[in-house]
Amino acid sequence: MSRIAATTGPRKGLTGRYAPPAPARELTARSGDGVRFPVEVHGRADDPAVVLAHGWTCSTLFWAPVIRELTASGHRVVVYDQRGHGRSPAAAAPMAYSTAMLADDLCAVLDAALEPGERAVIGGHSMGGMTLMAAAGRRQLREHGAALLLCSTGAEQLTGQARVLPFRSERLRAVAHRALLGSAAPLGPVTALTRKALAYGTLGPAPDPAAVEATARIVHACPRRVRSAWGGVLAGLDLAVNVPRLDVPTAVVIGTHDRLTPLPHAHRLAAALPHCAGVHELERRGHMTPLEEPETVSGVLAGLAGDHLAATAEDMHEDMRERSA
Repeated sequence: MSRIAATTGPRKGLTGRYAPPAPARELTARSGDGVRFPVEVHGRADDPAVVLAHGWTCSTLFWAPVIRELTASGHRVVVYDQRGHGRSPAAAAPMAYSTAMLADDLCAVLDAALEPGERAVIGGHSMGGMTLMAAAGRRQLREHGAALLLCSTGAEQLTGQARVLPFRSERLRAVAHRALLGSAAPLGPVTALTRKALAYGTLGPAPDPAAVEATARIVHACPRRVRSAWGGVLAGLDLAVNVPRLDVPTAVVIGTHDRLTPLPHAHRLAAALPHCAGVHELERRGHMTPLEEPETVSGVLAGLAGDHLAATAEDMHEDMRERSA
């Protein structure tokens, strides 16, 4: 898709802090199956790096307010579209979608956007957090991940524990949410009704109308067959065994009113992480925490960068000094 085409469609209606900032440069990543897709780099080349992976039905547009916060505070931000979302090509068939594909694409981005040995803070929201779990143990994550952020996400049992459809029985919730995730029904145009439905499922009580509008514009832009294919992957997700392999400092962010990945998911992640760097519960926020409270999410990412990237940079300089001595 051309850059001109990418400026239409879902970008209409995204204003203020939700308007997508222009990247400083663009790169091309090549994934394990040979598919190429664009990568955006925001901020100055010599600033500490933060790499972000968005969630299901979203795109790089989702990160706009976080990108603004982080680049303003002296960080370089790398973002990309998950497979089939935004400008990333869709897979040839629904059965091609998998957590391995998520990991492959993230690793391709790290190879393309970071220098050999360069460390970064790597964060993922929802399916983006699952991408980090899927990549646990991969060479690229070990080489480049100085610290991680798991934001509004879970590792397993998503359908039974979700609270979008409020059945009392976990078995009924699992069946209903599995059907919801796998649905390829068109969402139709953005209307007052669809805004209200998405706000109920993804945002906290009394959300900012601008956040409601941004959520609707971004989610409605996801192709329905891509939404269905990835929804099927999420319905059967089981990455719990990978969480203990995320062996660098890892922070967890969760909205207290998250209906898609409720609080128990965050607490289980924190208990399983070898080096949990804190659980940040955002009061009266839902699933879309980076859209609802970008200042806090950006602050957590910047804190991880301040705590862990400066130290790794000094270690690299010391190693270079020792080699040249």
